[in-house]
Amino acid sequence: MTISIAKLIREFTYNGMKFADPGPAFSPNDVRDLFSAQYPELTTATVDGPEIAGDIATYRFVRAAGAKGSNA
Repeated sequence: MTISIAKLIREFTYNGMKFADPGPAFSPNDVRDLFSAQYPELTTATVDGPEIAGDIATYRFVRAAGAKGSNA
């Protein structure tokens, strides 16, 4: 019996877009914070995942839903 070790590739998605993994030194929350400079709506997003399929671990940034206005 042999055991093989496969490295998971991290993938980050938001609203149909894929973001490059800046490296293993960044936690999923760090990655969200990094991309929030370009996508301000990510500042309130949560991180879901990972969902693992094969050798890819997918993390999804999910925007927090909230009501706006006086009738909220």
